Amino acid sequence: MKHIMRTLIIALVAAIATPAMAGDGVSVGDTAPAFTLADSAGNQVSLSDFEGKIVVLEWLNPDCPFVQRHYKAGTMKNLAAQYAGEGLVWLTINSTNYMDVAANAKFKAENDLPYTILVDQSGKAGHLYGAKTTPHMYIIDGAGTVVYIGAIDDDPRGNKGEPTVNYVSVALDEVLAGKSVTTAETKPYGCSVKYKK
Repeated sequence: MKHIMRTLIIALVAAIATPAMAGDGVSVGDTAPAFTLADSAGNQVSLSDFEGKIVVLEWLNPDCPFVQRHYKAGTMKNLAAQYAGEGLVWLTINSTNYMDVAANAKFKAENDLPYTILVDQSGKAGHLYGAKTTPHMYIIDGAGTVVYIGAIDDDPRGNKGEPTVNYVSVALDEVLAGKSVTTAETKPYGCSVKYKK
């Protein structure tokens, strides 16, 4: 009995001591966790810099074929441009353990991206949010609440043809109209996030 109790106490202490690395992440309705990361120019960017604004978080790995397909099609870039006039902030986070500031700056330049790429080599922000795939999308409303988590669209293989549903676009339209997000959570697809071991 003593052995069982001791094992349970050790397990409980371990769970309490490392909550951020558990990988459970956030849920819809949670307050978005704060983070500060360097961007592709080496500047420090904090989520709190955009208080009161709608923020889209996009997890990225330039080596992932799913990401490459969306960037070739201009999915993310066009969507960010479409909502730029609404004061929307688009933050791309790269939690790939082997990609540094230079790798992100190169991808940003090659794709002529108007938004920043944040470097998360440690995986801290990725684990905080529970990002599992590239891409993995999150929308934070002006009150700082997570209102959407999941896939960019309903076409994982890129062969569905028209019409596809862009979940992020639909959710943003609803948030901007002051409505609740109808489809607040979907299953993300893509490559697994290549976290630091």
